[in-house]
Amino acid sequence: MAAVGRPLSRGCTVGRSGELDPIAALLAGDNRAWEAFVRRYAALIVAAVRNVAPTTGDVEDLTQEVFVRLCKDEFRLLRTYDSTRASLSTWITIVARSTARDGLRRRRPISVPIEAVPEALLKVDAVEPSPKLKLPESLLSPRQREILGMLYDGEMDVAEIAQALSIDPQTVRSAHHKAMLKLRAHFNAEID
Repeated sequence: MAAVGRPLSRGCTVGRSGELDPIAALLAGDNRAWEAFVRRYAALIVAAVRNVAPTTGDVEDLTQEVFVRLCKDEFRLLRTYDSTRASLSTWITIVARSTARDGLRRRRPISVPIEAVPEALLKVDAVEPSPKLKLPESLLSPRQREILGMLYDGEMDVAEIAQALSIDPQTVRSAHHKAMLKLRAHFNAEID
């Protein structure tokens, strides 16, 4: 058996108490050691993946990828752990983040420059304008209709309307407010 603190790839290690190291037991094929490893490090791996994953739905998938990577090829990656370089929890965190980033990179959709897309695929069907609302003639005053038309159809701002009509901007705001109150009352009455 190897001395305490040697890399796992160099054989099983014995802990200070004389017991077989649980990681070494795991590498030797002990199923109970794998279960103990999962119980001990699952929360750490989930936390590391959660820091990388954009959504909670990705956390489970990426965590699974980390565990698969750790036990793949008879724990090949886990055998590379060297306790002289980092603690096991630090090493596992690095592996988990790296695996999660790699997993997300593989999922990223392939982007294509818009210039490379045939023009026929970029064609958008024409949008028919929606019909204008028919309002009772007596509902709004001519000034209110004009101001609403300039605001919404002409896409003008309050200052432009005030200048065009030679009135104060506050008068425009007031006429707009009163018109909106009338329209709300009218449509609420229709719904009821």
